[in-house]
Amino acid sequence: MDPVELLRKYITDDKLIKHCIATAAVMRELARELGQDEEQWWTIGILHDIDYEQTQGDMERHGLVGAEILLKEGVDKEIAEVVKRHNHILFGDYEKPVEIALQAADSVSGLIIACALVKSGKITEVTPKTVRKKFKEKSFAAGCDRNRIRMIEKLDIPLEKLYEIAIRGLVSVKEDLGLK
Repeated sequence: MDPVELLRKYITDDKLIKHCIATAAVMRELARELGQDEEQWWTIGILHDIDYEQTQGDMERHGLVGAEILLKEGVDKEIAEVVKRHNHILFGDYEKPVEIALQAADSVSGLIIACALVKSGKITEVTPKTVRKKFKEKSFAAGCDRNRIRMIEKLDIPLEKLYEIAIRGLVSVKEDLGLK
């Protein structure tokens, strides 16, 4: 089953679906940058919050239920494990590049989309400089965890480079996100 179809089987909230698509787009670009499996990383990004409506954001269960769903649906065990471990409240000792990338992509995608919304939804007008400036404003897109974004530096990707990569990814799915 197509990962987006699988996501839609469990998630009905359009905003959450868009978040997963945005995270996946950043993951795919990070995989390309790091010479990893782009399709696998895209799939992880799409499915990382598959249990969010079921767990209602309960961080004691989020990710664990997601992994159960994915295994039941026949999704690769390796993907299910990354989805399980992406809950940074339960886990946090991230060493694998895919886990580190997911932490950064999950938060930076929201930060960049917030930057686009300030520019009337024009993602094509967001630059790394824009993101750098807004990153420093703690009250801007306050739900986007800056520490999780900074984890990308463990992979020798500077923040400025992450912003370039993430913007490129988000531009590639701008129609799916309702952006210009």
